[in-house]
Amino acid sequence: MPRILALSGSLRAGSYNTQLARLASTLAPPGTTVDVATLHGIPLYDADLEEHSGIPAAVEQLKQQILACDGLLLVTPEYNNGIPGVMKNGIDWLSRADRTAIFSDRPVCVIGATPGGWGTLSAQSAWLPTLRMLGTREYHGHKVLLSHAASVFSDGAPKDETLERTLAELLTGFSDYIVQQTR
Repeated sequence: MPRILALSGSLRAGSYNTQLARLASTLAPPGTTVDVATLHGIPLYDADLEEHSGIPAAVEQLKQQILACDGLLLVTPEYNNGIPGVMKNGIDWLSRADRTAIFSDRPVCVIGATPGGWGTLSAQSAWLPTLRMLGTREYHGHKVLLSHAASVFSDGAPKDETLERTLAELLTGFSDYIVQQTR
């Protein structure tokens, strides 16, 4: 029974990526659980803060959520054709908390939503060097690159059956990949 943590990379209250993560939690295949997490409460990385106060409580909490899952679904926005700073900051803090336990050999899949017209192709591609350096096992079997997200979500509910089908297929493939990787 794979357990997946969908980590939204946006702090915005009406975030399309958080809505996409929540949708993923409703479309998990039988036997798979998808929990949703955000990066709220994580401060900007500062080595002086780390030295003085240690790892912040919000980072420790997220670390425990990741350690309790079998796979990590990064739900990334795309800002200026790249990785959003808040999401990279969260991953940077986590790498300081215990990079090997959190990331090494962990199955990871990247999806995302944006109001723009190109989906999150640039952000998803930009994540690859970081994920490889962290030692994750990336899943590339299916893609969700949601563009024009404002027209897809209405009050948190999707208005696009194609998105639901595509996301369900991705989750099934990612769940199967997790099972294969943990044998």
